This record gives sequence, C-alpha cells and structure tokens, in this order.
Amino acid sequence: MLLSHLPRVKLVHAPTPLEFLPNLTKALNGPEIYIKRDDATGLATGGNKTRKLEFLIGDAIAKGATHVITQGATQSNHVRQTIAAANKFGLKASALLEQRVSDAADEYYNNGNLLLDEILGAISIEVVPGGTDMAAALEAKAEELEAQGERPYIIPGGGSNAIGALGYVSTAIELINQLNQIQLAPTHLVHATGSTGTQAGLLAGIVATNSNLPVLGISVRAEKSKQEENVYKLTRSTLEHLGLSADLIAREKVVANSDYVGDGYGIPTDSMVEAVELLARTEGILLDPVYSGKGFAGLVGLIRQGYFTKNDKVIFLHTGGAVGLFGYRKAFSHKDAYRL
Repeated sequence: MLLSHLPRVKLVHAPTPLEFLPNLTKALNGPEIYIKRDDATGLATGGNKTRKLEFLIGDAIAKGATHVITQGATQSNHVRQTIAAANKFGLKASALLEQRVSDAADEYYNNGNLLLDEILGAISIEVVPGGTDMAAALEAKAEELEAQGERPYIIPGGGSNAIGALGYVSTAIELINQLNQIQLAPTHLVHATGSTGTQAGLLAGIVATNSNLPVLGISVRAEKSKQEENVYKLTRSTLEHLGLSADLIAREKVVANSDYVGDGYGIPTDSMVEAVELLARTEGILLDPVYSGKGFAGLVGLIRQGYFTKNDKVIFLHTGGAVGLFGYRKAFSHKDAYRL
C-alpha cells in the first residue's frame, strides 16, 4: 500500500516515540503499558491533528487554496494546529468555535488553546452557539470568502474525513515498523476517539497491512453505537480513498467504549482528573482534559475491572492537547488530589 501518490506536506516530527511505562505498570499491577507519543508531533505544541493536516494541507495546496477554514469547540486542539499548519505554508486561516461547554470558569474562554489561537494569528475566529450546524456554517463562511476573492478550503472538525484519516493510516504503518524493530507484539491499542478520524485511520492502516492489532477507542462524546457506526463509515471511506475495498474492515473490528464520557464533551470527570494526575506523577507525562485524559481514564478503569490481563501488552496512543489544561484550572483545584 502506497501513500506517496497522495498530496502531502511535511509537518510531523516522526517517528514519534514509543515508550514503556514501568512505574505506571507497577502502580496499576496490570498489563505492560506502553505509550505512543503523538503529543510530540511537533507543530505548535503537537498533537494528533498534525498527522491529519499533512494530508489536508497538502490537498489544499494541490487545489490552489489560499484560505483554510475549520471548526471545533472553544478549546479545540485541532483549530490551534490548523492555524499553525496554514502559517507554515503561507495560507490564511479562519476558524469557527462552537460553545459546546457552558458555565465553565473564565480561563476556559480566555486561556489554553484560545490564547495560542490568538498568538498564531488566525485571520478570523468566530464564536457560535452550541448546537449550530457547523457544516452549514463552514459552507457559509466559504461563500463569504469566495466573494472576497479567496479560494477557500474547508477542513472538517477534527480534520476527520477520508483525506485527514490518511494521517493515521501512516501512523499505523509507523507503529507497526516500530513494533517489528523492538519485537513487541501488543494485544491492544487504546486511544481517545471523538471526531473519528484517528480511529478510522488506524483501523484502515491495520487491516490494509493485515496487522491484526485490536483497536479500542474510548469515546469522549458520542454513545457507543453511534461512535462505532461513525468510525466504521469513515474507515470504509478511507479504504476506498486508498483504492482498496471498503469490505476489508469487518464491523466487529470497530470497538468503542463510551463509559467515560461523563456529563458530556469537554466536561471534566473525577476519573479524568485522577488519570491526568496519575500519569503525571508516575511517568512525568501530561495528558489533556478533554481527549487523552478521558481516554486514559478509560484505560485505567478497564485495567482495574480486569478487562486486560497481566499477560497483555497495551499501547496507549497519546493524542496530545496538554495546553488545554490551562483552560481547566478549576477542575484540578481540589484538596484531595490523587496520591500514589
């Protein structure tokens, strides 16, 4: 399977590290735990969206775009990385931020990713109410820019379409090469799943290379059946974009767990706070409060429930976003902080 015929730019510091977590493994008395450090992709503090943007920005340039438009939540990691990627290749960038979280502390609306968005200098950042039809809003923005003489290119939320998902097809190949080099045969790959592009790309890459590595997505937004169906559809589209049969992916290979969403997207949970502090205090690695924090909370919770055995070897894919912690100061201001 070749990716070299597809438009692509260079953004990622690859390969990102694959590390064993001995202290965490001991603390949880569970399976061997490894981490794939896609928080270290390198662009504007890094994160998983940089992988997708290699192909999305490449496609935008190939189509002669002058201005990229995207959308996300107020503390969107994706928006921050999209603005940075556009800057790197001389493109203008605009973003729509949906207020999916209400009644948050002041820092949520002024710090973290929002601060970096301002520093990176998007042409425009517009805030829209929660529940807005974001696809329609992006189309309307594109029409506005066309009327101004721009050639807009729409990047969906999370960069999650068949083009963006190629970033995690590439990551699957990269990870498989790393595993072969160190002769590690993991039993599970776990990560946070939201807009579906990361999980769909991983699954497409794994089935296309016949690698047979089970992937478990910990949902940060949708309930299980909806999340799985969305991932399944995008996996099929990604395989077709690669010129492969969509039927390579069996529906039962698409697995998501939605037990760690809590009260909703971007709303802190006790298990997320504990998970962030646990990894920080055992291995010195920072997660984010919206995606990787809840994804890691799922991993910890499932280990404690006996879902994984002590003979398992589990890789957690860190999708980045620690800068978002600065928008969630209140969630971590508690007297009974987790201690080992």
